[in-house]
Amino acid sequence: MLIISHDVFNERSGTVIALALTSQPQAAGFPLTLELTGVDLPKPSSVKISQIRTLALERVGRRLGRATPEQMARVVEGLNELVGG
Repeated sequence: MLIISHDVFNERSGTVIALALTSQPQAAGFPLTLELTGVDLPKPSSVKISQIRTLALERVGRRLGRATPEQMARVVEGLNELVGG
């Protein structure tokens, strides 16, 4: 999962807002999915921007990598396209 919520929100709410990740090749392109390149993940992965969820902090495991600011900007752009913003 890619956590998109701010650390302050996560700590105060006890939850995180996250997007699903997949290592399966995706037919749908941006804005539904965004390939993560240059992130130190075990497998090549894509963010499934349309699959957003809120999870309890206890369900979050260890960090495997960190998206770049540019990748996070593209994720936000994709979310804006999906919601018509």
